[in-house]
Amino acid sequence: MPTCLPGLLLFLNLSPLKAGNSLSTFFLASLLGLVASSCNKCKDEDPQARITNNGTQTASVQVKTSGGNTININNVAPGTSSDFASYAPGQTTFTLKVNNVDYVSTTDVSQCHEYTIAIDRSNVITVTDTDRND
Repeated sequence: MPTCLPGLLLFLNLSPLKAGNSLSTFFLASLLGLVASSCNKCKDEDPQARITNNGTQTASVQVKTSGGNTININNVAPGTSSDFASYAPGQTTFTLKVNNVDYVSTTDVSQCHEYTIAIDRSNVITVTDTDRND
């Protein structure tokens, strides 16, 4: 159930409208539909990415979209995470550079999602997807 619905359900239980009245039933159904559709925290926003550097060296990432645009997140110190950067949805290649060595991961990315590109001590890349509407 979307996170905004419990408050609406409480409101509906406290509402003085009688359930047998067809006008009040229509009103309540319309209100429920409107609130449920507006619960999303994100509406058609571009995906975002950041680096979480769990390695031992400074890391940078280039985010290359299917349209050919690039976003660079540079010089993320070990034990830290960068801020999120936005880019276009679609097929995306993340090229992580650590100690002048490139590590590449390609994935499809979607609107309203955040991607954390984590690098571990062995320079293994993991891309974690978080839906901003959850």
